[in-house]
Amino acid sequence: MELYNLTACEIIDKIKKKEISAKEVINSFLQRVEKFDKKLCAFNSVFSEKALKQADEIDKKNNKGMLAGLPIAIKDNMCINGEKTTCSSKILKNYVAPYDATVIEKLKSEDAIFIGKTNMDEFAMGSSTENSAFFTTKNPWDINRIPGGSSGGSAVAVSAAMSPVSLGSDTGGSIRQPASLCGVVGMKPTYGRVSRYGLIAFASSLDQIGPFSKDIRDNALILQAISGYDKKDSTSINIPVDDYLQEIEKDIKGLKIGLPKEYFVSGMDREVEKTIKDSVNIFEKMGAQIKEVSLPHTKYAVSVYYIIAPSEASANLARYDGVKYGFRAESDSLIEMYEKTRAAGFGSEVKRRIMLGTYTLSSGYYDAYYLKAQKVRTLIKNDFDEVFKDVDIILTPTSPSVAFKIGEKTADPLQMYLSDIFTISCNLAGICGISIPCGFSSDNLPIGLQLLGKPFDEKTILKAGHNFQKQTNHHLKTPNV
Repeated sequence: MELYNLTACEIIDKIKKKEISAKEVINSFLQRVEKFDKKLCAFNSVFSEKALKQADEIDKKNNKGMLAGLPIAIKDNMCINGEKTTCSSKILKNYVAPYDATVIEKLKSEDAIFIGKTNMDEFAMGSSTENSAFFTTKNPWDINRIPGGSSGGSAVAVSAAMSPVSLGSDTGGSIRQPASLCGVVGMKPTYGRVSRYGLIAFASSLDQIGPFSKDIRDNALILQAISGYDKKDSTSINIPVDDYLQEIEKDIKGLKIGLPKEYFVSGMDREVEKTIKDSVNIFEKMGAQIKEVSLPHTKYAVSVYYIIAPSEASANLARYDGVKYGFRAESDSLIEMYEKTRAAGFGSEVKRRIMLGTYTLSSGYYDAYYLKAQKVRTLIKNDFDEVFKDVDIILTPTSPSVAFKIGEKTADPLQMYLSDIFTISCNLAGICGISIPCGFSSDNLPIGLQLLGKPFDEKTILKAGHNFQKQTNHHLKTPNV
């Protein structure tokens, strides 16, 4: 078997047993990147020399870390000391990070190896990775289609076996939606479970870092490595981290699964709906109890999200003014420099969200829009709190459709925003969610199911997903790149 076909857990096990070397593994994946990335455009940068040097050092170590020699790709909005961190934006095109994000520190301490930074929608604003200032990432199942977004590059890197695992960030579905469309596993942890220190912010009350992987066991492994309290992040929660790899081996007999009626609505792709219902039957056969539930404020989620997220983006992106760091336009005055820098440095979607957010935060509109949206956000969270009194997890589709064609929705931002209709509520409520491959359309395009869990109960959705994968083989299928 080719090394790039191994799972992360298999790679680590073989390296620790000295059946293979870390250098052999890195070479295998770098060759995949060299062969396929010109076509797929998943990576903004590749760290070939550094990765091979690090592999040599790990091969010489006697006491290797939990992730000994494991290659990992990182979304280009997380800081790695000495490497470019661009957020796929012209305004940060040449920005070199002077420090490591906390997740990077944690992965380094466990002997993971970074093979590159992945492409994304600019500042994570988008659902297709078409909003990158550099290039559009292609879906390996059909290169004429989008991979999802904003973590499209990280999803494609794993789907096309250019990296066994990767990290993305999820603000309104930006890990789960591309995971679904690319046929991989994508986890959005509970808000506060994983440190956001060193993640370049889009919407601070919504962003979370999480892993992509081929299967649930690999996902549990990476989540274990990056989770935990961080005093450098004021939103980090100081509660114990479960042993995810041990928890996933338990069965799910008697597990109560809620099906929210608001998520099975007209307009959903029929093949997606059928595949999700078939998946529910599999859970039922494994002994889970299925119950219809209601999340009545779901219908307001998209509207609430597109008030709160742009408002926070407007505040966060005010720092890109050409003065402190990043791109600076030549001009004769300070105000003109601000204007020219932002006009040339930001793409159209980023400008759209900054203007929308600035408007909703402005005097006279704050109470009417932003404050009201925060109140409805509380109602959405309360819906989940009530439902979780009766069920252990919630099962929904991840995306209402399979991957659409590149350029199909770029002219209609509202249609693009609706791509995240099933994932946004999870971020607004701050709970955990995961997308798992559950089937394919007649066009051989991946379909994903979403499992939502109680706050800090990642172990239960991982356990449910692992049991599902033991009964199915969807996650074992690979694209013919």
